[in-house]
Amino acid sequence: MSRSLFIFSIFYGGMVCIAGVLGAKQVALGPLAVEAGIFPFLLLVIMSSAVSELHGKERADQLVRFGFIPLIASIFLIQLVLALPVDEGMYPPAVEAFPIILGQSGRMMIAGLISYGLSQTLNVYVFARLARPDGRLLWLRAGIASVLSQVLDTILFISISFYGEREIADLMVGQMTTKIVLSVLLVPLLVTALVKFGRNLDRAGQSA
Repeated sequence: MSRSLFIFSIFYGGMVCIAGVLGAKQVALGPLAVEAGIFPFLLLVIMSSAVSELHGKERADQLVRFGFIPLIASIFLIQLVLALPVDEGMYPPAVEAFPIILGQSGRMMIAGLISYGLSQTLNVYVFARLARPDGRLLWLRAGIASVLSQVLDTILFISISFYGEREIADLMVGQMTTKIVLSVLLVPLLVTALVKFGRNLDRAGQSA
């Protein structure tokens, strides 16, 4: 395995797990509001695109599929820890906060699994379909793939999580707008930088 694929795979697994935890907080970015899980999720999009560019669509698809392993394992571990009795000496505010932060409903967990798998697969598919033999327009290909995958992720996650329980149109539009803006501003630059970094890693590995 090349150095870049090894390092990106480890980082990818970590971001899969932390996305659900950070999603418990809503952050304000100027006039835009979004759940903080978007930041690790954008990194997942960036890494899967970079792996597709460096190692091909098949490897990127494998990365997405293997991402289910740490994601599902983290869900089971969280449920196990929530079910275990609390130590009497635990800091009282933390006793109340822990299940609020980590205790997602079953519906939201299913929504996360479905939206992750389909949106990441779409990102890799679109990025690969737009591939150029000479590697040109990397920034544009990455941006288009990211925007489409973010739109799908938002539609799937919010619909599955909240349909029938609350009004979802405004929530969906707000989340989608924020994710598209961040995809346009951040993804092209970061994918370009990550691909360059990966190539440097692989060259260093070959010469070592």
